[in-house]
Amino acid sequence: MKNNKTSKIGIDIFSGAGGLSLGAEWAGITVRYAVELDQNSAKTYARNHPYTQIIKQDISTINTADFSHENFFILFGGPPCQGFSVSNRKTRNLENENNGLFKEFLRFVYDLNPEWFLFENVEGLVNFEKGKTLRYILNQFKRIGYTTSEAILYASDYGVPQHRNRFFIVGNRLGINFEFPNPIDKHVTVGEAINDLPILENGAHHQSLPYRENTELSEYASIMRKRSKDATQNFVSRNADYIIERYKYIKPGQNWKAIPEELMSNYKDKNNCHSGIYRRLKEHEPSVVISNYRKNMLIHPLQDRGLSVREAARLQSFPDDFIFEGTIHYIQQQIGNAVPPLLAESIFCKILSYK
Repeated sequence: MKNNKTSKIGIDIFSGAGGLSLGAEWAGITVRYAVELDQNSAKTYARNHPYTQIIKQDISTINTADFSHENFFILFGGPPCQGFSVSNRKTRNLENENNGLFKEFLRFVYDLNPEWFLFENVEGLVNFEKGKTLRYILNQFKRIGYTTSEAILYASDYGVPQHRNRFFIVGNRLGINFEFPNPIDKHVTVGEAINDLPILENGAHHQSLPYRENTELSEYASIMRKRSKDATQNFVSRNADYIIERYKYIKPGQNWKAIPEELMSNYKDKNNCHSGIYRRLKEHEPSVVISNYRKNMLIHPLQDRGLSVREAARLQSFPDDFIFEGTIHYIQQQIGNAVPPLLAESIFCKILSYK
């Protein structure tokens, strides 16, 4: 995390809570504007990026001529991606309105003409419609003068304690054949990421608690808590007693299949249960994907409860002084939808390495 701001100006569209922006700022980019329609995400963004002007409106209604006075170094963002996700079995088709939002990204790139852009999305975009959509997107960038590179990156390869895979396109109008950053040698584990955080009960709601003192502090945890005196937003969704009883039977790495049959009687057809449901994290490995971790009932590796907001944020590489706005439900959505800032920082640093 560098924090050495440069004269490189960025704009973040579909910004969400600001994971990409945080990574850009750590790399040294000054994020001048952000565009986000969701009010809770916009509040979170505004709180944590006080020097960025956030535009809270439907991107299709924004006139790019309003930015004509700016000379953007980079434009970046991740259009809503539910329609491309392989986990979306109901509306994974071109009729899903979210699948057209990448055209707004193209419009902004065409109109604002930044030196670079970074486009982020789910891995499912690569094979969506047998690759037709991706070919269309790449051809559109080529048509307006951009050289592109694309890759699927795993966050755990870049210092994030989570096996999260995301698809990226990086483009520039300088004719540079961009190469994505090399993975680092060592993975950060769940234990290294969260073991210094407080022991909590089911349904806990503590805005601030002291860090645990009787645990070995990892380098990763030291970085996450560097600018915070206490552990913040120790919020845990309250689960029913019978849910907590199920948790007790699940060992690290196991899922709902470890739960005794008599405790799963409310499931009419367990064949439809996703493998990610009721999964207890492994302390000595990176986490599984932190997406809708409340719905998926992800379990703390050592305690019989769901993950707290701060634990999930740590597993996404948000530092402890990053405060999320909204109810716990909306906070969980913001964390799950975010791009891990450490992963973003690695890409932005590599972009800045090209002179």
